[in-house]
Amino acid sequence: MTAADAPQLVDVHAHFVTDSYIRRARAAGHELPDGMPAWPSWSPAAHLDLMDRCGIGTALLSLSSPGVHFGDDAAARDLAREVNEESAQVVREHPDRFGLLASLPLPDVEGALMEIAYAFDRLGADGVVLETNTHGVYLGDPRLEPVFAELGRRGAVVFLHPTSPVCWQQSALRRPRPMVEFVFDTARTVTDLLFAGTLERHPDLKVVVPHCGGALPVLADRIDGFMKLFLPGDEGAPDALAQLRRLHYDLAGTPFPRQLPALLGLVGPEQLLYGSDYCWTPPAAARAHAASVDAAPVPAALAGTTWRSLTTANAHRLLPRLAH
Repeated sequence: MTAADAPQLVDVHAHFVTDSYIRRARAAGHELPDGMPAWPSWSPAAHLDLMDRCGIGTALLSLSSPGVHFGDDAAARDLAREVNEESAQVVREHPDRFGLLASLPLPDVEGALMEIAYAFDRLGADGVVLETNTHGVYLGDPRLEPVFAELGRRGAVVFLHPTSPVCWQQSALRRPRPMVEFVFDTARTVTDLLFAGTLERHPDLKVVVPHCGGALPVLADRIDGFMKLFLPGDEGAPDALAQLRRLHYDLAGTPFPRQLPALLGLVGPEQLLYGSDYCWTPPAAARAHAASVDAAPVPAALAGTTWRSLTTANAHRLLPRLAH
């Protein structure tokens, strides 16, 4: 297969920022977000250039950490609507190249429900993005059940994105939080969803876990064992491994040479999706990441395919609109 014939990737983990959003985040104290050295810049033109260089056909735009809720519900509702409207406009201008994962003003449940309706019914969103926690409210919190019930009713794509835990001042040891804290906060919130029974109650949710599952592949058996110990029931304890196998996982971050093989010990290849993490991943690093995905050999069981063709086919099944 020549480069021209290779499938165009679907990037489910692609971010955007706007000048207005950065101003409001800085005003809320996020001058160096999550310990990173600076805010990135972003424009549709720069993103499209990066996509063309990497062979990415479509990118689903989402807002990364620190999200939209800086402590005030009304302001969070306004900011969620603003960023969703702005990203939806980009999608309207480039309908074949971009999709939208809408932000919600959690932990404001009423505001989130209103934004779900607006995002799907008015903006045509492809799904939503949820931070792993908002001010210490993790996704298994019972207060969020109405939100997951509505997302489940819609069979929505729910992209999880890590953020700093509330204890980061002690746990991060003055290091950038995306390095270690993000991967553990991903595992923390998915474990919370498992223990809360959210994934069992709403099987139509299409959950995407970033960064090859973070720490989940190596913790899965431990989580399953503790669920069997602490959640016995008349019909047996929940099967954490079976629930984790139903989720989808993107390849953003450092999938090779160790993280993706660990993930494939937990889930089948049909659950894998491509992710770049651009614009928080700089262009040169995003191009190197795409090249590493193309260069990495596939296991013998997947002979005849590539990570590019595999993840693209998986994304088209998850989001049929993108296949057309």
